[in-house]
Amino acid sequence: MNANFGLFNTVPDDVLHFGRGQEFIPKRVPELLGLKKEDVSRLSSVSVKSVRYDENMPEQMRDRLEEIANIINMVATEFDGDAEKTASWFKARNPLLGDVSPRDMIRLGRYERLRKFIINALIERSGKPYSHAAAA
Repeated sequence: MNANFGLFNTVPDDVLHFGRGQEFIPKRVPELLGLKKEDVSRLSSVSVKSVRYDENMPEQMRDRLEEIANIINMVATEFDGDAEKTASWFKARNPLLGDVSPRDMIRLGRYERLRKFIINALIERSGKPYSHAAAA
């Protein structure tokens, strides 16, 4: 973790292979985090009946899952792409988050707070601004 923080290097590498754009596989996000249909409904502000993972998926749900995939990849980079360690980190209670797990932060709609926490932790850990390109 080093190098310069810049406008165009703020999206982490896809180390857990969620895909990007048309290749994005949204179902992998709740699978990795163990999220239920109700959780996905709440975090994306769509009806439980609208939660689906095909071409008719609500756009706001897809967008939110892509955002979550990005922060998962930031953490996964720190674990050298190890999906099990990454999932464990998201599921473990964290005293720096008020003894709440990162997964529960997402479930409770505190995604933005968690994203900022992760970025700040990465900056603090490296002593320099976060750059996924330098981590690769």
